[in-house]
Amino acid sequence: MRNKTIAMLSLSALTLSACSDGTPEYMQYDNIVAVARRANDYWQSQNPDCGNSFWDNSVYHTGNMAAYQLTADTAYLAYSVRWAEHNNWAGATEPDTALWKYSPYGEQPQYVLFGDWQICFQTYIDLYNIEPDSQRIARALEVMNYEISTPNNDYWWWADGLYMVMPVMSKLYRLTGNELYLSKTLEYITHTDSLMFDSESNLYYRDAKYVFPQHTTPSGKKDFWARGDGWVLAALARIMPDIPKENKLYDFCLNRYRKMAEAVVACQQPEGHWTRSMHDAEFAPGYETSGTALFTYALFRGINNGWLDAAKYLPAAQNGWNYLYNIALQPDGKLGYVQPIGERAIAGQTVDANSTANFGVGAFLLAASEAACFAQKN
Repeated sequence: MRNKTIAMLSLSALTLSACSDGTPEYMQYDNIVAVARRANDYWQSQNPDCGNSFWDNSVYHTGNMAAYQLTADTAYLAYSVRWAEHNNWAGATEPDTALWKYSPYGEQPQYVLFGDWQICFQTYIDLYNIEPDSQRIARALEVMNYEISTPNNDYWWWADGLYMVMPVMSKLYRLTGNELYLSKTLEYITHTDSLMFDSESNLYYRDAKYVFPQHTTPSGKKDFWARGDGWVLAALARIMPDIPKENKLYDFCLNRYRKMAEAVVACQQPEGHWTRSMHDAEFAPGYETSGTALFTYALFRGINNGWLDAAKYLPAAQNGWNYLYNIALQPDGKLGYVQPIGERAIAGQTVDANSTANFGVGAFLLAASEAACFAQKN
């Protein structure tokens, strides 16, 4: 008993020392980096084989690149390079432009213009910027230069597509200086807004099928899917540093981002997470990690870049990270409570500590990178 008491007193002393400056454990820089490593090391150890370049794997790699930037761990860099090489630095592989498609949903090789096959270009461009080699961005330039040369403006017909492709457009603008990437981004998102943006709530429906009042939750409320809105807010946060402030796309994105951030924070649960249906928590209650991680990432990024007032938004960002740090991430490094692939809240769907996914880990790593940035500055 005496040894146990000494051990407990020693642990208490360590805890007191670690938090003596008043900073919660989960907001201390070294701890944030440690849990990012724990989550990423677990994922990579459990998934040694390269996957394809479809959206779910590609979202993970956007987070893995953030983890590399945070830790400078060359094993993380090598993991993404190996994945990119496995996929020949391409998304969908159809060579004949006459066969290229983007709707409806499709996983086949001819869906070259579908955003879920284009998000991989984000990581390829990041890897090119680290080690310039023309083959790394050849397919990205071929596909995206073709796309912006067309008169079509309806490429982003679902909310997720904004995260998948908007950063590709802004990264290619930074790389090439071609302002058509910016003007087309504004044109495309304006069309997306006409389909699914709710100007009263300042949130996006997942796609046109879910617009109120043709679709409601069982209790008759508007049904905003957390992960869908998470994709949008994160996309806006990702691209703004790439856009010149004098460009009209910047003002559009900043205004939309700020209004969305206010609407998002109003839906946060006391435990720090967001429920799957943002305006109807009882429809699909309980923890959910992927949407929460995307929101947390976007809020911290806004605070770090001065787009959001820290006094107003920091409590929500920290509360979201507290949930991710203390509840979503399991002791062994598995990230739990990730809603499976889908497009809406589903009543009765099991989402528990064992529910994990590549895209959820990617979103967690993005949130960790921005939480760490804040902690390091403050």
